[in-house]
Amino acid sequence: MTVHLHEEDIPAGLFAPGAAIAVDTETMGLVTPRDRLCLVQLSDGGPDEHLVRFAAGSTYDAPNLKALLADPAREKLYHFARFDLAAVKYYLGVTAGPVYCTKTASRLIRTYTDRHGLKELVRELLGIDISKQQQSSDWGGPDLSDAQKDYAASDVRYLHRMREELDRRLAREGRTELAQACFDFLPWRAELDIAGWPEIDIFAHV
Repeated sequence: MTVHLHEEDIPAGLFAPGAAIAVDTETMGLVTPRDRLCLVQLSDGGPDEHLVRFAAGSTYDAPNLKALLADPAREKLYHFARFDLAAVKYYLGVTAGPVYCTKTASRLIRTYTDRHGLKELVRELLGIDISKQQQSSDWGGPDLSDAQKDYAASDVRYLHRMREELDRRLAREGRTELAQACFDFLPWRAELDIAGWPEIDIFAHV
């Protein structure tokens, strides 16, 4: 298992055609227009993870990464896709779909708990404990520590395996179509966030 760090873009042809890609992002904070995109993490479910770092002042001119993320024939796996989709759209200018979101799937199927964070999900579904110690760290610095790299890689390391178990549970409970409808809407939910409706439910009565 190796974590590869790339600067500003990925090499052309890094991933085999067609494979679903797990995607995550690290930013300077939680307000997309204010807090710049610093890192994009990628995995095709194999033994390696790839991190793409963007420096302060980056123009985000990453043609290979953009082509990968925008490829309509390649599914993208996320945990809390809403945030990552918004960051990618705002800074890279592409819609990174089609979408599968493990957090959305968890909320639809694990109705016996209100704990849907990645750490809890990996522990329950896969029996693996992951560290979240680097979750609140400075991702915009000139160098990333080994701990930061491993943390960032762990955010995409398990998504393919979790998706398999979540799909089984969704099918068992008859919620596969409902989940897919939610996934299909997530790019638009991210667009609403960017456009100024981050905490407003436009479907609410009041």
